[in-house]
Amino acid sequence: MATPFIAGLAVAAAALAGRYGIQAWQAFKARPPTAKMRRFYDGGFQPTMTKREAALILGVRENAPADKVKEAHRKVMVANHPDAGGSHYLASKINEAKDVMLGKTKGSGSAF
Repeated sequence: MATPFIAGLAVAAAALAGRYGIQAWQAFKARPPTAKMRRFYDGGFQPTMTKREAALILGVRENAPADKVKEAHRKVMVANHPDAGGSHYLASKINEAKDVMLGKTKGSGSAF
């Protein structure tokens, strides 16, 4: 006598769980897309810039090709250019990062 009752409760629980799952899935699909904000390097600077630090500043991999480095440099400089209210110090570090990634530096080329 208790077995049909327990089976009925199990079927009801499965139906409620399925209904909740379908509602959750539809709500998930209907949510507005979120824009992915790209995060730039927000750490301090080392006395002599390494290739790892340069890659973090530009947001590329350490073994990125030159065209990717130049494209990333352009994007970061647009956001931090001194003529647009950015910092001269950050602009020099961004330029130094590009030089390090492209192999054009002999040491710390920052003017600061």
